[in-house]
Formats: sequence, C-alpha cells, structure tokens
Amino acid sequence: MPQTTLTPHELTLHGHGVTYRTAGRGPVLLLLHGIANSSQTWEHVAPLLSERFTLVAPDLLGHGQSATPRGDYSLGAHATGVRDLLSALGHDRVTVVGHSLGGGIAMQFAYQFPERCERLVLVSSGGLGRDVHLLLRAAALPGADYVLPLLTSTQLLGVGRRLGGLLRRARLAPDGDLDVLARGFASLDNTGSRQAFLHTVRAVIEPSGQRVSAHDRLALAAVIPSMIVWGERDSIIPVAHGEAAHEAMPGSRLEVFAGAGHVPHDADPDRFAAVLTDFCNTTDGARLTADHWQPLLDGDADVS
Repeated sequence: MPQTTLTPHELTLHGHGVTYRTAGRGPVLLLLHGIANSSQTWEHVAPLLSERFTLVAPDLLGHGQSATPRGDYSLGAHATGVRDLLSALGHDRVTVVGHSLGGGIAMQFAYQFPERCERLVLVSSGGLGRDVHLLLRAAALPGADYVLPLLTSTQLLGVGRRLGGLLRRARLAPDGDLDVLARGFASLDNTGSRQAFLHTVRAVIEPSGQRVSAHDRLALAAVIPSMIVWGERDSIIPVAHGEAAHEAMPGSRLEVFAGAGHVPHDADPDRFAAVLTDFCNTTDGARLTADHWQPLLDGDADVS
C-alpha cells in the first residue's frame, strides 16, 4: 500500500483556528468526518485516494485540533465554514464526501453552494431518517452537560473495547462501532470540546431520534452525481436509511459493504477507494450556478 499520509496544516478563519489535512494531486475531494471524530478518520484510505486526487480533510470547528468557540454548530454553519476553507485554499469546485454528521453537512453544502459541488458522496450519513444510536440520543437529553464528563474519561475507551469484544463474540455488533463511539466520547477531554459536541448533537438530534431530515430535498440530487456508501451492519445509523435515500435520489449509486459497520471506509479502505475512484471516473462533475435552485423554488412556492 502507498505510504502517503495526510499532512496537517493550520489557518485562521473568522478569528478561529482551523486544522485541516491534505495529500495528493488531482481533482479535489473534500472529506468531512462525523461527530466527535476528526480528519484522522480518513487516514487508512488516504494513501489510496491520494494517488489520483487532492484530499482536503478539515477538522470541523469544535472537533479534533480545531477551535471550540461558543457559537453556531448547525449544518448550515459547518457548510459555510468548509466553503470558506476551500476559498482560502483556492479550490473552486470539489467532490464532497461526508461521513455520518459529515454527510448531513455535505448535503447542506451542495444545497447552499451548488456552484462549488461537482459530486456528492454520502457515507453512513446522518439526516436521512430518525433512527440513531441510543448514546447519541442520550446526549440530547436535559442534564447531559453534567453526565458527559463522566463518559469522557480515558477509562471509557477500555470499557468500550471490552464490551465490544463481548458483543462481537455474541454476533450482536459489528467490529468497530462501539469502539468508534468509545473513542469519540473519550476525545471530549475538555470543557470546550464537550460543549461543542453538545451543541452539535442538539442541532441535529433530539431524545427521540434525528431531528434534521433532507428527504424533502433529495430529488434535487438528480442534477448532481450522487453515491451512497453504507456498512451492512451499521449499528449507529441503519443501512435502511441509505437504501431509502437511494430510492429517493434519481440516478444515485448505492454501495453496501457486507459485514462492515458505521465506518466502511475504515473497514475496507481498498474497496472504498476503488468505488469512489470509479464513481468519479464514470461521472461528469456538475457545473451549476449559485442560483441554480431558484427556478425550482419559484415553482414550489405557495404565495396564496
């Protein structure tokens, strides 16, 4: 396997430090990670993708090594933030690849800035249904601010691994999903990161499930080449969400990774790189304008 790794960089946007990682040359892939994660989620697949693409993988604000300010952690704010990062780096158009929370941001990015989006790739994406793991729903409960410090000690990582081992032996959970949650919670080791996590969770999740849905806009994907990638045994966001979205997105491509959990790009990086490369090679990137959706919105508007 190639040895290219993601190289970290830092810049300041709107007064806040943003860390991002880059690798490779070629057409740009914007890689957006999930909640309580970071750009390092792409480390195993990056050497393969960087052979043909320029990779730009930010730590979203409030995550990883980026700043954790008090402020707006909505999907729209994150989409604007990555637009500004791309502008600072001189990238006009990208194929946006979003995992979990990053999938919701990717869809918002395509909707807000169609002129910047050539293709849309959703990986175990949020925003496509109500179901989501109990631990993430619990973080939206009143009082989670006081409980979260108890869940973010380094001991949780070991507990998660031991529990994950038991569930895997009982064939009740796929490899990796519980470890993903445990590592995510363990990374919230300071007040700023915990508050950013809670603001982000509450922007998209409520105690009964995901509160944000893109289903009323999925038909718009007909003009942007779109691919959905999911792990067959995802226990954090079920694969049924991806299957339903595929039906609602005209012309979309669906790739389900047998035996994989919530992080298919980590479970099988070779296959992920292959399907993503093939998707980019066999589709023409969209060339839309900033006001592309306006005629559709005018047609849908009810002014009675």
